[in-house]
Amino acid sequence: MDKQQLNQFKQELRYYTGSDQFYRHCYGQGVYTEGVRFMAEKLEAFWLLDMIFIYQQQKIVAEEAFQVWKLKVHEDDSADLVLEDGDHQKVKLFQIPFTDFPLEEFTLWLVNKTLMLPSEY
Repeated sequence: MDKQQLNQFKQELRYYTGSDQFYRHCYGQGVYTEGVRFMAEKLEAFWLLDMIFIYQQQKIVAEEAFQVWKLKVHEDDSADLVLEDGDHQKVKLFQIPFTDFPLEEFTLWLVNKTLMLPSEY
């Protein structure tokens, strides 16, 4: 994805401020919003949704009612997926050895088993 496409993506992402439609994820009982689906399709990042929903099976993760998931991509194309609680406290760190995710950082929230963009809360 080139710079122009990334800029267009970022502009379009701003329009997702609520969601009327939800999509059931195949892992677990969670759902995700239209904005998350848009991100996953445009950035080819359904793997990120898979990771977040799979990790819900871990007790330390599932115990958090309000989850903030931050993906931080490093220069060597490795990444950290950090789970924080609603008070900016790190709960768990997941290391990703390689990703082609085109943004340096991206944040998703999981609230009451619904994965959403922060702007959709």
